[in-house]
Amino acid sequence: MDYGLMSFGSALGEPAAVADTVREYTEDVERVLEYGYRNIHRCPDAVGLTDLAEEAARAALAESGTDPGELDLVVLAITDIPEYLYWDPAAALQARLGAHRAEAVLVSQGCVGGITCFDLLAGRFATRPEYQRALVIGANRTCEAYWNRMETHSLLFSDGAGAAVAGRGHPRLRWRAGEVISDGRYADLFLLEEGGAADPFRGGEQPGTARDAWDLMEFFEYDADRFEAFVDLMNDRVRDVVTQACKRIGASVSDLSRVVLLNDNIGTLTKVADRLGVPLERTNADISLERGHFGAADHLLNLQHHLASGHLGEGDLIALAGMGRGMHWGCTLIES
Repeated sequence: MDYGLMSFGSALGEPAAVADTVREYTEDVERVLEYGYRNIHRCPDAVGLTDLAEEAARAALAESGTDPGELDLVVLAITDIPEYLYWDPAAALQARLGAHRAEAVLVSQGCVGGITCFDLLAGRFATRPEYQRALVIGANRTCEAYWNRMETHSLLFSDGAGAAVAGRGHPRLRWRAGEVISDGRYADLFLLEEGGAADPFRGGEQPGTARDAWDLMEFFEYDADRFEAFVDLMNDRVRDVVTQACKRIGASVSDLSRVVLLNDNIGTLTKVADRLGVPLERTNADISLERGHFGAADHLLNLQHHLASGHLGEGDLIALAGMGRGMHWGCTLIES
């Protein structure tokens, strides 16, 4: 399906140096510093996920001269939980923007949602010939009541949103192909045990927290070899989805001008680049360490950065690739 990205917008929390703030989150300071991140971005308590999404969306709409009333589709990809339970932030965002004639869709597949949303756009454009213009947003607002942005995972989480306006037939930054692998055997790796229908919140109880790095080992019965095998599988499957996406258009990984990955730590980025046979400088490694991990917003924000920095030439083939809880691995190919 022929569509391209017309404009971008972003909204970031305030930057904070990791070295200055790490002790607010963990006593395991050396481990966190070894990840290589220089900064994260944090929002004050009053700023919610939908606030960030709206700010980024309005910037993208303004850049392309798109009135919200022209939109046929609004897609919001999120990582953490939104402001409320039993609530659709995509529909709320549609209303806040005034995009009242647009279909609103929520994507909640963790960090990979910022990749799979492009396939969703392709599907809607293919099956709804009347759709001409869409807005896609990736947003992350770390819910610190349940999630420690520096200790829960080996990525340091930042607050922010990235948005893009997509137009049918637009000749630049064209969507070319997508690929996804899902493996539900690992669905229980990342979860918050309290609060769902299986164990609802009870008044007066201290809320639980999402699994942290050590809790993940419980899933593998504290077997370091099994855990390391899973880490290898995660990285191998990023390579696999990139390879398969390239095959869909008769290309190979060597044809890629740039591979945009999650804003992961320097160790993981190096391993994934090595598996792909791509030099680290052709990834987003530097911007990752400078900004932190924005969950489902990573790829939109990084694509905007690479475009604005002059890293993308006409006809370049760019892979947006990564993974998310579920587990899911995804890749989208964009031609500049």
